[in-house]
Amino acid sequence: MEPLRPASFSRRLSWAVALTGALIVTATPAHADPEPSTKELRTQAYKLADQLEQLTEQYNGLKVKLQQSQRAAKVATDNAKRQEKSLEGVREKVGSLAATSYMQGGADPTVSFVASQDPQRLLDQAATLHFFATQDGTRVQGLMQAMQAAQRARKSAEERAKQVSQLRAQLETQREKVTSLYEKVRGRLVKKDPTQLAKLPVVGSGKAAQALRYAMSKIGRPYVWGAAGPSTFDCSGLTMWAYKQVGISLPHYTGSQWNAGTHISRSQLQPGDLVFFHGDLHHMGMYVGDGKFLHAPQTGDVVKISPLAGRPYAGAVRVA
Repeated sequence: MEPLRPASFSRRLSWAVALTGALIVTATPAHADPEPSTKELRTQAYKLADQLEQLTEQYNGLKVKLQQSQRAAKVATDNAKRQEKSLEGVREKVGSLAATSYMQGGADPTVSFVASQDPQRLLDQAATLHFFATQDGTRVQGLMQAMQAAQRARKSAEERAKQVSQLRAQLETQREKVTSLYEKVRGRLVKKDPTQLAKLPVVGSGKAAQALRYAMSKIGRPYVWGAAGPSTFDCSGLTMWAYKQVGISLPHYTGSQWNAGTHISRSQLQPGDLVFFHGDLHHMGMYVGDGKFLHAPQTGDVVKISPLAGRPYAGAVRVA
């Protein structure tokens, strides 16, 4: 397992905090400053999206390290328990030998030897007891050392897991801040120029965000009834194709996709979620953000981004 390097993580976290602060200053102009241009807002949005990707990868790396540390802690704990169990068995054996030795050898050894009807047997018994006591004493010492080493390993692994967990929590806080800032900048940009939404990167590392990236690459492709890509699509064919690219199989039917995940409220919508329209759910698309969704509308039209507002919204489903 790759050793944890707290200093390295601390440096990266400090860099993330510093960069976030710098971007906050950049992206939040003073009241006296003029409204940023479309180009300036787009530049800020791309910088934030890039930073968010870096923070996400760091977060994912910490997640892996946490799992490794937790596994190491479990292995060390199990090993310590085994050593303790073995040690207890030897302790009982040594205690029994000691008690026997005391009961049989409580008198002066010389007197016992002289008074014994079978001196050789007494000598043999004493030698045997001494041998086993010596052997088990050595074993006890070895087990004690092994148990102490296992306990140290367990403590070290638990401390690493705790440290990684704390760093991950701090990094997640930074991700949330940057995500919120990105959404604000994106909102201002789209308000200025709605066409910019299709040009901005889709943030997020989950499969829903990945599927949306694939779907966004099909903007401008024609609607064809019953088509499911890769060049033409109908509404459920587009969502089916996009999710298939990230390893998720959806049926080519809006009604079935409605039951393919978890139903969520409109306020919970995130990029990549499936959105449905009309009482019979005969149309659907993928949520993009800022109250807009991507879809393949109808014959004679192309894959494009449209507003949710003004449509007979039926609900949403989170597939991944």
